[in-house]
Amino acid sequence: MKFFITGANRGLGLALTKISLQNGGTVFAGVRGIEDAKIEELLELKENYNGNLEIVEIDVQSEESVLSALAQVKEKTKSIDVLINNAAILNERDKSIEELDVEAFKLALDINILGPIRVVKHFLPLLREGENQSILNISSEAGSLTNAYSGDYPYGISKAALNMFSEKLHRYLEDQDMQVLSIHPGWMKTDMGGKNAPLNPIDTAKSIIELTGWKRKVSHQYVFVDYKGEPMEI
Repeated sequence: MKFFITGANRGLGLALTKISLQNGGTVFAGVRGIEDAKIEELLELKENYNGNLEIVEIDVQSEESVLSALAQVKEKTKSIDVLINNAAILNERDKSIEELDVEAFKLALDINILGPIRVVKHFLPLLREGENQSILNISSEAGSLTNAYSGDYPYGISKAALNMFSEKLHRYLEDQDMQVLSIHPGWMKTDMGGKNAPLNPIDTAKSIIELTGWKRKVSHQYVFVDYKGEPMEI
């Protein structure tokens, strides 16, 4: 299988890249600013997996950058099978509405929801040429209306929007037998989740990759699920 993964140089994105490669996949690992990003582990993986990993520069805030990344991928392949929109930011934590920086809020919306929209918009034709295709949008329980809480305004609202985008995309593509999921990955030990989180991103990544290629059939009323494919409260 051929994967395109954004935010692939750390945290869950890096774990997804590792597991995809271990399962025999080919990975196009999207990172923002190759010269500035910490990609040492990706470079080591590239050396170890002998051509099965390509590092692709992509800034999901820029449509021009997304198109450039697409061109780079198309130089290597005519199709991809799995698109994972993982790149995201968590900012303005613990800010009250009175304290909220609206420009920072706009940044979160640009990366967390418009970013995946830009990527799907331009990579969908390449995905249509693949097999057993999946689009996995990495969401969060913070995007659940049922479990809404005060604070984390940019993150929660952007993830709620991502869940809606996933649902709309599912309905658009359902007659093309293409899987679309919005996935809550759980609380993980990453830069975003912190050291006190109970989950290891590698274990989460293993479960998420099992959802690709229709290996584990997911059939719920809505496409918002956890990393094991179980339904989340919307």
